[in-house]
Parts: sequence; C-alpha cells; structure tokens
Amino acid sequence: MAQSVRNAHQNGNPTSRPRPDREPQRRPALSPSRASDFKQCPLLYRFRAVDRLPETPTRAQARGTVVHSVLERLFELPAAQRNRATATDLLAPAWKELSSEQPELTELFTDETDLDEWLESAGRLLESYFELEDPRRIEPEACEKRVETELDSGVLLRGFIDRIDVAPTGEIRLVDYKTGAAPRQLGEARAMFQMKFYALVLWRLRGELPSQLLLMYLSDRQALTYTPDEAELTGFERTLEAIWQAILRAGRSGDFRPKPSRLCGFCDFKPLCPAHGGTAPEYPGWPEPEPASDELPAERGGEDLP
Repeated sequence: MAQSVRNAHQNGNPTSRPRPDREPQRRPALSPSRASDFKQCPLLYRFRAVDRLPETPTRAQARGTVVHSVLERLFELPAAQRNRATATDLLAPAWKELSSEQPELTELFTDETDLDEWLESAGRLLESYFELEDPRRIEPEACEKRVETELDSGVLLRGFIDRIDVAPTGEIRLVDYKTGAAPRQLGEARAMFQMKFYALVLWRLRGELPSQLLLMYLSDRQALTYTPDEAELTGFERTLEAIWQAILRAGRSGDFRPKPSRLCGFCDFKPLCPAHGGTAPEYPGWPEPEPASDELPAERGGEDLP
C-alpha cells in the first residue's frame, strides 16, 4: 500500500514523545514495510517496530490515507454508483473521519482555503484512478484485507492488501494503489518487494499462486503489472526468512546498527541517530506478547506492527 499516516502515531518531535507503556504487544511478525525498513537501516526498524516512536505526519501521507479510504468505500457501493461524482462526494467524509480519529492532522493546514486546495489535489488522484480502470466492471473479493500466515520456518507474516480480485475462472489478482508518482529503480524495487510479499502470503494461505500483481500509480496515471512464478516466490520466502533471522539476532542483542544513506535526509529519527551525532533512547528490549494478544482485533494499519 501507499505510504500513509499508518506510520505516524502523533504529530510532533519524535525525540520528545514517550513510547506508550500500556499498549499491548502482539506476537512479533514481519510486514513488507518493516522488512523494507530493516533492509534500509536496522536502527530505523528498531525505532519504528520496537521503540514505536511517533513520526510527524505529512500532507502526502494523509492524502494517501484519504484516497485509499475513498476507493475502499467506493467498492462498498453498488456498481452503478461507482462513478467520479460519487468518489468526489466521498472525499470530505473520508477526511472528516480521519481528522476525527487523528485531530493533530488538522495542524497540517493553515486555513480552510489551504485544506480545500489539498482536498482538490486528492480529487485529482481519484480522477486519475478512473482513467486507469472502470470500477463498475470490477467486483473485488476484498478491499483493505488483513492477511496473516505463518511459514513452515515459524516466521509470521502480516499485512494489509489494498484489493483482491478473483476472476470467475478463479485467477487471483492483487492490486495496490500508489498515490505518488511511478518510481525509479529503488522505489520500484520497494513496491515490488511489497507485492511479492503479499503474493507469497496469499499463496501460502490459499495454495494458489496469484496470476497478476497490479500497481496503480495515480499521480501520473501509470499501471505496472507483474506475474510471479512459484520458483521466484519460493526464493523470496527464503529471503524473508533470512531477514527475520537477522531481525531476531538484532532484537536479542539490541544491536540495531544505523546504515547511513541518502535517505537519512528524510528520516524523522535523524536527531536520535548515532551516525549523525545523536543518541538513541535506551533499548526497551525485544517485545514479548501478552497472553492471548494474538486474539486482539486487528486495527487498520496493523502491518506496521513488528
């Protein structure tokens, strides 16, 4: 899925917000976003998945969340009502719900005119969506589907899939909406990593290989399709197992080393990073789930849990 305020717990400086002490732990699992974090920088993974430090939300993240919400609601309607006008009408209610749940997001805008212009930018992304496909011709099996499976090695995989389509003949297509522009190299690799992750999860859950992975880049109206094969996903499974073993080793020792790169300039946690002269908070220890915590209802955004 697109980057969104799923990653942003509260607005403000991450150096000054404590980790919630009473928040229940769930069994540690691997999600595509957290796996990508660890590959990018083990310390980034720690700050997000173990310390669970808050990050400052952005307009782009909030816009992505609102657009995803509108598309989810659109597919809850009868096919004949899934048109551009309806999608536009759903924008304001989606923002109202999001800002009610996270009132700090209203601080991203200076006044009503600023907010209206931002909503119009979200509306343009929805316009782009209708250029890419006609939702009246599609009946998804599920939208914003929470998925979870445990590999034979014991690695628990968890995440949310934007949309699952199943053809009358049984073929499965996984769809992900991206509210940013179509990426170059690094971004495309991260997006495909995410889609292969979900393809593997669905394959292990259903015993059937998805026939197509579809990435829809709304900003520039491009679609990227990919057809995975069994050998590729089997190799990808081994990759995830290796990442998880590396995470466990770091988790038990507390040795999450920073991995400086050009992406450091976009990181909220740079002031805490030893590679940039900061001091990381005391390591809280690897999270241990409370009894029966796996039975807790999943929140939207659970893919960001460790």
